[in-house]
Amino acid sequence: MARELGLDRKGLYKSLSAEGNPSFGTVARVLDNLGFGISIYRKTA
Repeated sequence: MARELGLDRKGLYKSLSAEGNPSFGTVARVLDNLGFGISIYRKTA
């Protein structure tokens, strides 16, 4: 997966670890690779 995302394996593990701080883009690419997506919608009161 790391190769498909253009990252090295160590960097991906570090980014997604408990101490990591992945960018939104990294999270979105990982989710996309796993077949998931993110939806944002306006809350109704």
